[in-house]
Amino acid sequence: MPYLLHIDSSSLGAASVSHQVARSFLDGWNGDVVHRDLAASPVPHLSAAGISARVTDPAQYTPEEAEAAATQDALIEEFLGAGAYLFTVPMYNLTMPSVFKAWLDQIMVFGRTLHFEAPAPTTGRPAVLISARGGGYGPGAPKHGLDYVVPTLEAVLGRADMLGLDVTTVVPELTMAPHNPALAALLEKHEASMTGAHRRARELAAAITAACTPGVGRPSRPVPA
Repeated sequence: MPYLLHIDSSSLGAASVSHQVARSFLDGWNGDVVHRDLAASPVPHLSAAGISARVTDPAQYTPEEAEAAATQDALIEEFLGAGAYLFTVPMYNLTMPSVFKAWLDQIMVFGRTLHFEAPAPTTGRPAVLISARGGGYGPGAPKHGLDYVVPTLEAVLGRADMLGLDVTTVVPELTMAPHNPALAALLEKHEASMTGAHRRARELAAAITAACTPGVGRPSRPVPA
């Protein structure tokens, strides 16, 4: 039975709000989980050898290309083997953590996860993107328009000419309100955002579990470092 691939990129681990909301999803998931914690075990950034290996006959690989290709192969096989996806990607300095971008660069390969003239092999598979942020970036907020996480990832993960996943986004906002006196007036809005995010995560877990009809039990299989 295909598994849920959970790609986690928060540096804060269990203290991360994105991670906590993801936990609500996982508590409602009824199936196998493969968890890759990119903060604890980062994947390498895409190198010249990694790029050249994509267009080189494996029989002609240099040692560097062979190593880079092995890394890409493992990540791509793990990605393609999943039946559903959970991405924990908080906002850091208006964009995604660099470890998540490194992972994307490793798995987005034409002819394997992307195709010029045909749908991606993962087209239509369900995915949940959870992205917490310290402030507010929606309409009417002073920083509206400065969110370079969600729009970018909804395009990369969800566009038909890219990975083609069926992406639903959950955004817990104003996470700095309990810690920053300047945001104290927004505490109620933060609490409402958190409540809504956890509720939505549980709803999505139930809906995707029902759609995927995974096997009984939810053992989590961490990825070795």
